[in-house]
Amino acid sequence: MATTPKSNEKSASKANAKTKGSKSTGKTGKMENSEFHEFFVDELKDIYWAEKHLVKALPKMKKAATSPELATAFEKHTEETNTHIATLEQVFTLLDEKPQAKKCDAMEGLLKEADSIIEDTDAGTMIRDAGLILAAQKVEHYEIATYGTLVVFAQNMGHTDVAELLQFTLDNEKATDVALTEVAESFINEEAAAE
Repeated sequence: MATTPKSNEKSASKANAKTKGSKSTGKTGKMENSEFHEFFVDELKDIYWAEKHLVKALPKMKKAATSPELATAFEKHTEETNTHIATLEQVFTLLDEKPQAKKCDAMEGLLKEADSIIEDTDAGTMIRDAGLILAAQKVEHYEIATYGTLVVFAQNMGHTDVAELLQFTLDNEKATDVALTEVAESFINEEAAAE
């Protein structure tokens, strides 16, 4: 447990009282004047933009998929991504911040790459499906890295409720990555190699 400077002892006690019943780190709650908190919020805006653009791209990936299994996986992830957006909006509310998106260059590039895969592969082939899974897993790995870091940031600032919400999304992203691997390994990669 970190020690709190004497000048912040009262605010730390109040923050701890507010989170009574949840896992408290003993640190002050919001840290709104800290540069680290501002950086954290900025990164939340970045992943918010990413999720909002991913939810628009997934139906296109579903439509481009050859196998019904992959199309179903993309449909399921579209629903989950809507939940991720709602969760981020809840996170912003908990932090007394307005939900706001900031352009995510990384996600923009990953989604452009997915478009290129669709353009560069023939419709109705397992090669296209293998490429779509590759593109989707690159997105998942980016999201896993981002959410994993944001969970740790939230924990370090004493944002216990925020950390729990972000952890739920992180766990979901990891499960989606595993599901995509299972679809690829069940038959798609083998059939793509034979085409």
